[in-house]
Amino acid sequence: MTEPLFLEAVLQEKIWGGTKLKDVFGYAIPSDKVGECWAISAHPNGPSVVKNGPLKGLTLAEVWEQHREVFGNVAGDVFPLLTKILDAADDLSVQVHPDDAYGLAHEGELGKTECWYVIEADEGAEIIYGHHAKTKAELETMIREGQWDHLLRRIKVNKGDFFHVPSGTIHAIGAGIMILETQQSSDTTYRVYDYDRKDDSGQPRELHIQQSVDVTTVPHIDPVLHVETINKGNVEITTYVETDFFDVYQWDIKGRAEFMATAPYTLVSVLEGSGFLNLADGASYEISKGTHFILPNDIKAWEIDGHLQIIASTPGKANR
Repeated sequence: MTEPLFLEAVLQEKIWGGTKLKDVFGYAIPSDKVGECWAISAHPNGPSVVKNGPLKGLTLAEVWEQHREVFGNVAGDVFPLLTKILDAADDLSVQVHPDDAYGLAHEGELGKTECWYVIEADEGAEIIYGHHAKTKAELETMIREGQWDHLLRRIKVNKGDFFHVPSGTIHAIGAGIMILETQQSSDTTYRVYDYDRKDDSGQPRELHIQQSVDVTTVPHIDPVLHVETINKGNVEITTYVETDFFDVYQWDIKGRAEFMATAPYTLVSVLEGSGFLNLADGASYEISKGTHFILPNDIKAWEIDGHLQIIASTPGKANR
């Protein structure tokens, strides 16, 4: 497989969603309450479909099952990563995700460690990131008594910020924020608090208090980031995080830039600009804002020509 896999995104309506996926990225959204674009996904709740080449029409999960050579024949029951764009027109619920051991034991799927790159943020917008409880008992008491102002840790955010959100981290994206999320391929979320919102049937949305207490890291620990930026000709490469699950990079390209593969495959999302992806065999592909694709194992080197901002990710150490 010597050509990239361009993928059709899956759009998800959410109670907190808006219209920025159309306004900013030009996606054809089905309503004015679209919260998530599952851009690169093999998860059954939103599988991406290949748009080009000999594998056209297959879901990413089918490619993983039937053509593992595309990914360097790496091991694993499921494609390990999921790339999303989220538009929070309203506050998301306060939530926490389990680790792999708890997720597999209780939900039959992976846990969920994720990270966020802030694409846009209204002035004064904030996230919930962590908590102030010192013990599990204190955490449970504060949750059950609704002591949200004392429990939850709020952080103001700006465009270009990056956050690593390991499993066990209480978190929520606030209104007026759009992010690109790189995460483990899991859809398990335990809802701690949801502002007493009702679902479409008028019922309060389900909470998962006991599971949340079970999986939350207490006390909260901020992960240490070692962000590094290097310049290589016409590209500035920022390394945000390298973990067992994923490595995440930003490529700021101004002109013609050459790249070499550093992992069995690479996930690519264009956030700004346009240009061309050029391969050693002479093939050239136009790419632009809102384009998502995977560079398979057979593509060891490539060139991108244009003015683009890209978030790229590769499988982490445990998935190679």
